[in-house]
Amino acid sequence: MILAAIVGALIILVVLFEAFETIVLPRRVTRQFRLTRFYYIFSWRRWRSVSNLFRKPKRRESFLSWFGPLSLIGLLVVWALGMITGFALLEWASGSQLNTADGNPHSFWTDLYMSGTTFFTLGLGDVTPHSPLARVLTVIEGGTGFGFLAVVIGYLPTIYGAFSRRETNITLLDARAGSPPSAGELLRRHAHDENSRRAVNDLLADWERWSAELLESHLSYPVLCYYRSQHDNESWLSALTGILDTCALVLTGVDGIPPRQAQLTFAIARHALVDLAQIFSSPPKKPPVERLCPEDLVVLRKILRDAGVPLRDGQAADERLAELRALYEPYAYSLANYMLLRLPAWFPAKDQRDNWQTSAWGRISRGIEAEGLEAPKEEHF
Repeated sequence: MILAAIVGALIILVVLFEAFETIVLPRRVTRQFRLTRFYYIFSWRRWRSVSNLFRKPKRRESFLSWFGPLSLIGLLVVWALGMITGFALLEWASGSQLNTADGNPHSFWTDLYMSGTTFFTLGLGDVTPHSPLARVLTVIEGGTGFGFLAVVIGYLPTIYGAFSRRETNITLLDARAGSPPSAGELLRRHAHDENSRRAVNDLLADWERWSAELLESHLSYPVLCYYRSQHDNESWLSALTGILDTCALVLTGVDGIPPRQAQLTFAIARHALVDLAQIFSSPPKKPPVERLCPEDLVVLRKILRDAGVPLRDGQAADERLAELRALYEPYAYSLANYMLLRLPAWFPAKDQRDNWQTSAWGRISRGIEAEGLEAPKEEHF
């Protein structure tokens, strides 16, 4: 009986502490032993394994998108079951001082049933406590269950509010950098004139703030990292990597774009990327295939030169770009490998179209007007 009471009390304390750290505590938790941590490690690995059964990429991506919301619901269920079991063990250890409506002998399952109805504040009345200790436990569990439900009700809007704010800038990036976003396309689309090139600084300033919000919200609520974007070719990781690519190019040297804002955005964006990799215990890994091989760098330079925003060339510029890429690409690749997300290319494929140009009924051709919007031509956006 004493052992059951100790186990029950420990289960309750562990679950309450886990819920406090996950929902209420607004900072990263660095303890290695965490119930929530092991829950997500175990469930995500199994979910990823099942996703490999899907041959079509879209169906696989759709299946992966279910994990974030379902895992959150599952975690709340695990917490609730843990506390119900813990209080049931305390009731059983105290001698099961309960009255049943039918008068039949009761077992541990009666304690479990009593604990469940009390935790969810149902108040059915078919099983009632009849000793002072049992009444005290019932009152404590009822208050705990009520508080737990209140915290959960407040937690879900916070999660979805942070998700919505994250996705707004990702969606806006569609028309500015392509789908998926690429650094070369972003700079090309802002190369019309001096005002357009200055707009790159404003864009990077917006993404400096976005990266800071991502760092704050996703460290506090890591489950948000599992929430996938509306379109299969977009993600928070591809957007963050695309912005880091853009900053790396500007810091290497792009005519007409001052580097100061790129330096600030690069710092906070890399900070977010590194800390999120640490959260998921994803050490930096060198990509098996270069994202920007020498041949692709030649193509990228030609694209930017033809657009009017030439990238500085020469051995010193190449070394500078490689040095900057080494600061974030291994972390981006590690997270992409863990989350099963794709990293963006440095420049888009020739037949790539923006998400706004496509629909279930067809595509908007380049260079024509549709519904009052001019589709991008080959030369300019």
